[in-house]
Order: sequence, then C-alpha cells, then structure tokens
Amino acid sequence: MITLSFFGGAQEVTGACYMLDTGATKLLIDCGLFQCPRFCERKNEQPFPFVVDTLDALILTHAHVDHIGRVPKLARENFHGKIYSTKPTKDFAAIMLSDSLGVLEKEARSENRVPFYSEEDIAKALSLWEGVEYYHSFQVGDATITLRNAGHILGSALVEIEVFSGGRKTKIVFTGDLGNSPNPLIAPADTIADARHLIIESAYGNRVHEGIGERTQKFERIIEDTLTKGGVLMIPAFSLERTQELLFELNDFFENNRVPRVPVFIDSPLSIKATAIYRNYQRYFSADARKILEVDDNLFNFPGLMLTETTEESKAINEVPAPKIIIAGAGMMQGGRILHHARRYLSDSKSTLLFIGYQAKGSMGRRLIDGAEEARIMGEYLAVNATIKAIGGYSAHADAGALYAFVEHSKSTLKSVFVVQGEEEAAGALAQRIRDNLAINTRVPAFGEKAVLEA
Repeated sequence: MITLSFFGGAQEVTGACYMLDTGATKLLIDCGLFQCPRFCERKNEQPFPFVVDTLDALILTHAHVDHIGRVPKLARENFHGKIYSTKPTKDFAAIMLSDSLGVLEKEARSENRVPFYSEEDIAKALSLWEGVEYYHSFQVGDATITLRNAGHILGSALVEIEVFSGGRKTKIVFTGDLGNSPNPLIAPADTIADARHLIIESAYGNRVHEGIGERTQKFERIIEDTLTKGGVLMIPAFSLERTQELLFELNDFFENNRVPRVPVFIDSPLSIKATAIYRNYQRYFSADARKILEVDDNLFNFPGLMLTETTEESKAINEVPAPKIIIAGAGMMQGGRILHHARRYLSDSKSTLLFIGYQAKGSMGRRLIDGAEEARIMGEYLAVNATIKAIGGYSAHADAGALYAFVEHSKSTLKSVFVVQGEEEAAGALAQRIRDNLAINTRVPAFGEKAVLEA
C-alpha cells in the first residue's frame, strides 16, 4: 500500500513537506520553512510530525527556503539518509540556508531564544547531499526516481517516482514549483503525460500572467516613467531567478538604448552570490540565452551596474543622486535592505516601488499592493506617495492556464490530483477546474492528512 502524507504546503503556500511511504521505503519530498506572520513561523520550531530516523531519503525540488529551509533541522534531529537534488540546487542551498540562519539568529537574539538549527547542522546536511543530473534515474529502496526540469528557477525539478505495487508500475509526480514558461534564462518546464498521481502547486491557481512580451514592455515603460520624473525605481527582488532575469533584461535595454543609462544597484549579498552560481551552470540556460552567450559571455553585467555587498556600500547608495534603480532583498519586504530604501523613498511621489514576485498574505508587499496608504518601517509610519506597481509576468510560478495544462497532459492516466502550495482561493479554484473539466478525483489536502494511492 502506498500512502502520501501532507506535513506542509497544505492549504498554504509555504512549508512544502510531503511523505511518500511505499510500505518498504519512506521518502520525504521537500522540507521547507513556513513563511507567514509569527504564529505560523513558530511551526518551524515544532518537532516534525513523523519519525525522522525512519526516512530513507529526502528529495528536494529546488532551493527556495519554503522548500529547503528546515533541512538543517532535519539533520539536527537524526536524519541519516541521503539528500538528493540537482547540482545547482545543492549549490544554491548552501548560500540560502546560511543566509536564512543569519535572519533566524537575528530574530532569536531580539527574542532571547535559540535558533532551531546551526551552521553545524547545515554542514551535516550538505555532507548527506548528492547532486544528480536531470533525467538520470536513481534508486531508493523500491522507488525509481527521476528529476525533470520544472522551469521555475535554475535547477528546479519535477520529481517523478515510480513504484512497482499491486502488480503494476505506479508513477507519482510532484511538481514542486512549476515554472512560468517561456523564460528568457532557463529552458521551459518538461511535460509529463503518464502520471497516475499528481501533487501540483497552485500559487497562481486562479490568476493569469501577462505574456513575456507584455511584461517586458511594462517594465520598460515603468523604468522610463520613473527616470523621466527624476525618481528612484525600487524593486524588492527574490535572490534566485528574478534578480538574474532583471539583470538579463536591463542588459538588453541598455545595450539597445531602450532606456536611459542610470546607475543600477544590486543591493543584496545573497543575490550577488546566487548570480555567481548561475554563471557556473550555463548548460542549464535556455537555447536563446546560450545563443546570446556566444557573443556576450556575461549576461548579468553592463556599464553602470554596481554590486553592493557590504553595509557601507549599501549606505553609500544614498549619496548617489536620483534617477537610479535599486534592486534589493527581500522580495516580500518582510526584511532585508529594501526596507532601508523604502524608508527613504516610499514617501517620494517621483519614485516607484515595483513588485515582480508573489506577495503572501500578511506581508508588507501584499499590503502595499492592496493599497495601503501608509507603511510602518523600522518603527516609523511613512505615507505611501510613491507609485506602487506590480508585474505578474515576472513571477517564476506557472499561472492558472499553465497549471491546468500540466494536469491535462496526463488526463488519460491520472487517478488522483492533490492541489498544494496555494492560498485557499487559488488552490480551490484550480481543484474545481480540474474536477469540472477533466473529471479527475482532485482535492486540496489539509495539514496532516494522509491519502492511500491506488496502484
């Protein structure tokens, strides 16, 4: 009997964590941080709702912390199996987990408590970690596992697990986060046409993105409008994928004189480290990006770009007069250097705050997009006079149409679909669409729910 249990990402976007038990082998797929207001984040510190040392392996879909953020805690609590992911995911994880620990330590000091993992736990996890290539199948117990391209960020993977059970081969597929293809940097997500059970994300299960041409045009127009007014364009950016996409497009804009040349700051040490890793895995790039590399060997650099790693360099950005562009973490404005820039320019009517990624409920980014007239930053209330913009097409997540299409490819073989990693409205909308149009048993599981998978 094959069972599937949901220990995160269930009726919520973050905390992805799923256990597949074949009866002979126990696999954990993802082990991410819960990211939301404080009452939810406390869940990260609680004991795992399963026996850690009975797990045979952990399979990770990609390196965002809502998918890997509790891996060191797993190592701390006596996990001794193997950890598998693509090679870029392992490299990204090393810097992402260290950065996340820095945030946890800062919070712990302010609240007089101890972080739930340490640098030693990160090192232990990395020692158990094996990087594998796309499409190279490997065996864990009675499960054959293949990682395929999810098109979300560099090295992101669809996890395909085949188990021989009940006299037949059963294929279970976890999408992780499914990418918003086409993407200028990485190859489009693979399709799978013969899944029997599917666990699919739903962050944008009820929304449709702009096309790539429309999003680029919007970005160009926002840059022009802000710079013409003499303002500052602030972009809260996620360190993986979005920052690199922005650099790629800004390079094109400046090279072809589509926007005025102004100083551009990447004010995020994590983004700078992540961009260096991108340069090591150019074979993962899209065909178009690899073609550009033949004539331009650095897609992420151009005159006027400044990388500010130190605190002193970050503070010096204030001395550079507008107009200028500042790309800084964190993407949802729940922390990071973007808050310092917002504190300075959010009340400036000439400036623009541009969101290009998902904004979770309760985040400052979400409140600003929803029309907040003031923002509390570092204990100070500021009037929101800057222009607030959002471009959904830069999301690294598939939209409602792409998610539905992914399911539809396996409509003749699917016995069940589980919709995860979405807010209630988004997950419910996608599940209902699948039930209505494809007549497949589909549900939105709750935390702790267990399902028996038909062979």
